[in-house]
Order: sequence, then C-alpha cells, then structure tokens
Amino acid sequence: MTAQLMEVKGLSKSFGTMKAVKSIDFSIQEGRCVALLGPNGAGKTTTIRMLTGLLAPTAGEVSFRSLAPGEDRRALIGYLPQTPAFHNWMSGMEYVVYAGRLCGLGVSEAKNRAKELLERVGLADAAKRKLGGYSGGMKQRLGLAQALVHQPKLLVMDEPVSALDPLGRREVLRLLKELKSETTVLFSTHVLHDAEELCDDVVIIRSGEVALQGSLASIRSQHRQPVIELKLDEDNTRGMDWARAFVQRTNSGEASYSWLSEAELRGNRLHLTAAHMDQARQALLEELARHSVPFSRLEVGYSSLEDLFMKVVGE
Repeated sequence: MTAQLMEVKGLSKSFGTMKAVKSIDFSIQEGRCVALLGPNGAGKTTTIRMLTGLLAPTAGEVSFRSLAPGEDRRALIGYLPQTPAFHNWMSGMEYVVYAGRLCGLGVSEAKNRAKELLERVGLADAAKRKLGGYSGGMKQRLGLAQALVHQPKLLVMDEPVSALDPLGRREVLRLLKELKSETTVLFSTHVLHDAEELCDDVVIIRSGEVALQGSLASIRSQHRQPVIELKLDEDNTRGMDWARAFVQRTNSGEASYSWLSEAELRGNRLHLTAAHMDQARQALLEELARHSVPFSRLEVGYSSLEDLFMKVVGE
C-alpha cells in the first residue's frame, strides 16, 4: 500500500467577491500520477499555485508527509508553470545550473545534475546554445529539467503540453511516461486523452469545486457504458441535418428508442450511449440506411474519460 504524500483539506481562494476555489479536498499518494482536470476557468491554475506555495490560500491547508505544520514545502516540489519564463541570453546549461544553485545545490552538484538532466531530456547537443534560439518543445523540456534538478518528491506541472505543436507534445509526453515511474507527479490539463494515457488518479474540478475524484481504474469501472460514435461529413448538410433532428427527437421524447440512453452531437460527431449494444448497432445502421445518411466512420466501444468529463462538467 502506498503512503500518502500530500493532503489537501478545505482549500479555498477568493479574489475579492469572486471565489476561484471553494473548499476542495483531495490527497496524493506517493508514486502515483495524478491529473487535475477541468475546463478553462475551473480553478486548476489557482489550485496548483496554492499547492506549490506560490499563492496563499484564503482558507484550508496543504500538509506534506515528513513536514511539520507550517514548514516550507517548496524544497520538496518541482514546478513547471504553463508558460515558463527564461532568460534568453543564458544557455541551456547555464539555466539549469542557475536553477540548481537557487535550490541550494553546490556548484559541482548543480553542474553534474544539469549535465545529467539535459542528456535525459534530449538537450545535450543544445546545452551551450542560447535559450532565445530554443523551440517551444525544447523550452518545455528545459523547464522539466529545471523542475527536476533538486530531485523533488513531487513534480507539479500546469498544462505541460497545451502550447506545443504535435512533435513537441509527443516529446514531452514521452518524458512524462518515464518520469511517472520515478517520482510522484501532479499535472493539470484539459486534454483528456493525455490524462487517460498518463495518469493513475484523477481529480475533476468544476467552478472551483471537486466534482469527481478517484483512481482512473475505479472511475472507469463505475461509469463504463457502451457507446457508439458516428463521424459525419460536416460539409454534407443532409447528414448534419439528420443528426441534429435525431438528437432533438431523442432528447425531447418525441421519439423513443429502447436501445438508446443518450444522444449528443459534438461538432460533426454523433455520440450515442447505448442501452443494448447489439440492438443499438443494428438499429442505428437501419436508421442510417433508411435516411441515406452519409458518414465517414462508425466506432463501437465503451465510454472514455472524455465522455465522463463532458457529463460531469456539463451537469
């Protein structure tokens, strides 16, 4: 059984009359990867800034195992903000050594750690280059190196891949997969696929409150439902008109389908929650053929973290 590393109780933050975070509770177990999920404006960044000690809470407390109440926890945390700031005149090596020295490492130890980490994040060949010439993906990997330089107990990242192009995103995700086996990780994101790929536990917040939390495995088990997703050609008006009418008939009760629990149109994707999968698949194909509905893909499976997220934050 893993030990509890951090516990959050009644954490709240108000800015004037606006309550950004409203008395949230959750815990982080040692060796786990935790995703803090929520739509933009839900309070993710405010929560992370309070956890890392960068923002004083209005109420509540954050306790860290092995630390006495009130003792500074920042030395045990590595932090990568959503948009890390760099001194463009410094080289990659100089920057990581600088971060190590700020964390209390000696000169020799800081240089050794910088060399090791730049190799680890794939920046060894760019160690002497000025940061002004680094790409977005390189800067994010450098940010990871500085967050890890003092070997923290908890690595905290705020939207670590949201600003990256597909190549940079893939590079950083690969690194995170390696790191999650070595240290405890907490990261915020609104990219549900990343969370599902990386995390062990999830905390979903909505309007500053915890809407759902638990291990990804238990949440999947409790909320797993058979689903069908139909991808339509959004340039084909007949198909899109049919999908809109189908959702309207279903949700208004105008039409009753015993095989269907829910219907939702997300852009050009018709998302159906089935009551009886075999019956649903056959009935849907008959419906599409009867109305000559063109579509590019039909997928049958089970509800994902994104499906649950949409349901929870939309309630």
